Order: sequence, then C-alpha cells, then structure tokens
Amino acid sequence: MNIYDVSKKSGVSIATVSRVLNGNPNVSQRTRDKVLKVIEELGYKPNVFARGLGLGTIQTIGIMCSDSTDPYLSHAIYYLEQGLRANGYDSILCCTGNSHETNHQYVNLLRSKKVDAIILLGSKLIQGKFNDNSYITDTAREIPIMLVNHFAEGDNIYCTLCDDRMATRQAASLLISSGCRNIVYLFNSYSYSSSNKIEGYRDALSSHGLAVKENYIHYCENDILAARELLLRLRRDGLQFDAVLASDDTLAVGAVKYAYAAELHIPDDLSIVGYNNSSYAVCTDPELTSIDSKVEAMCTTTINTLMGIFQGVNVPSRTTITADLVKRATTKF
Repeated sequence: MNIYDVSKKSGVSIATVSRVLNGNPNVSQRTRDKVLKVIEELGYKPNVFARGLGLGTIQTIGIMCSDSTDPYLSHAIYYLEQGLRANGYDSILCCTGNSHETNHQYVNLLRSKKVDAIILLGSKLIQGKFNDNSYITDTAREIPIMLVNHFAEGDNIYCTLCDDRMATRQAASLLISSGCRNIVYLFNSYSYSSSNKIEGYRDALSSHGLAVKENYIHYCENDILAARELLLRLRRDGLQFDAVLASDDTLAVGAVKYAYAAELHIPDDLSIVGYNNSSYAVCTDPELTSIDSKVEAMCTTTINTLMGIFQGVNVPSRTTITADLVKRATTKF
C-alpha cells in the first residue's frame, strides 16, 4: 500500500495527499476528511510524506548517474549534494555505467534503503522508449523521482532540464552568420539531451536555407584524441568543413587539437563551439566558445522542487532552464 493508492481511491493528486499528511492548511476540510478516511480504510502507513505526522524519514536522497568522472556530471553531483546538505539531507550516490539492467538494480537498492526520493542525473539513465522504464514509474508511486536534464511524464515525476535544442540552434546560427557554411556536428551519445542538440543543429541549417548533410553529423566517443582522429580522417576523406559544433567540451578540445595537427588557424580557418562551458573550455589555447547549460541552476531548481514536494506545496512537473553562450577565442562572432 502506498501514497499512489491513496491518491487513486480518494480521487485527488499525490501532491494533495502529501499536503494532507503534512498538515498543510491549503486543503479544504472536506478534501482533508476524505483523504484521511481513505488512509484509514486502506491502513496506509505514510513514510517520506509523513513529516507532519511524526512517522519518520531517514533524511536521505538517492542520486544516480552514469559516470561520476564526467566533468559535467561531477559538477552536478557537487551542486546536488551541497543543496541537499543545506536542507538537512544526506545522499547516497550510485554510478551505474550505461547498463539498463544496472540502472534497474540500483533503483531497487535505493528503494530497499528507504530513501526519501531518487534523483536521476543525466538523460542516459532513461531509455528511449519510456515504456522500458516501468521500474521508474513504479518507484514514483512510492517516492518522488527527480530527473535532471531529461523529460518524462508520469505521476510524482519532476523534470528540470536545459533547452538544449534552442541553445544549439542559436550557436549554429551564429556560426552561419559569421560566414561558416560547412559545419561538422560531433555528438557523444544517443540520449534525450543529445537528440535535442542535434535537432537544434538541423533547425539552424534549415532556417538559413542550408541543406542538412548527414555526412557532416558524426558520433564520437567522449574522448579528446578520438575527436581529433575522427576529424583528421574526415579531412583525409575529402570532407570540407570550416566549423565544428560539439555536444560536449571534450569533443571541442579534440577539434582544437585537430586544427593544430592540420595547421589550421582558429578561428579564421576553423571555428569551434563546445557545450557545457566546463573547465576544459579555458584550458585550451585559444579558449573555447562554449554553451553554458546552467548545471548549477538545474541542480538548485531540482532541490528546491524536491523540498517543495516534501512541504506539500504545488510545484511544476517540468522546469526548463535557458542556456547561455559564452563567447571566447574559437569563434568570429
């Protein structure tokens, strides 16, 4: 028996049940009485939403990510842990790799630990078809599921994400306006976020009347030298390009190394734009123009949303953050 069953039988939202359990005054007496009657009938014993009833919580949040060595994810973990600690919560970090089966196992592990919520960091943790993620929707019947930089619909699932599509579209449009016409796009995953970035690249070309050429779109493992070698191979194969737009700063650094290997001048011969505005962006010479996906803002928003859920207030199921483009020396605009 869980809060989802109480919500379904009483005909109110999970958030309303939470407000009743927390003694929130913004619930009519009629609704409060109806929910409490259902709780009594079902014999429901609240867990994480029961702060107002004094039934306890372990004050711990589960955080799942695919790879904590990734600069973007490691920064996100830091901001999430800082935000949780500031609100009196501990965290359990699970690094899952890229296995869907392992994701499932870690969710079950966190459920067994009776965590108060689970934060899924990055869109690689969610399968392309959300029907393949029933274990997540099942878990959301018991505790809140928070998605950082991914979107999925479902009761008790809350999403905070960057508008990757618009960010990439704007960056590509600026490259085109600065005179670039043959832009290679490099990406390092097939995740929700990555798909939106590619669509932004396509949008920009189409809006400027340029053909979308599939031989200019390439997957590359997230490795600096792999990106350099891929671009050198494309050059040897005769592909002519005057710009590289990358889905991650790591790939963009590889493009800088490619330019040096090919004896090209940046940005006159080759313009380069990265993504995430990581520490890599200022470690190159010249420094990288990069899209700032506002990882700190996304993590802070996620924590604020989660605390709102615990307090029984109305919170949005989806919050979208607008990225910024940080212009440095690898572009002409």
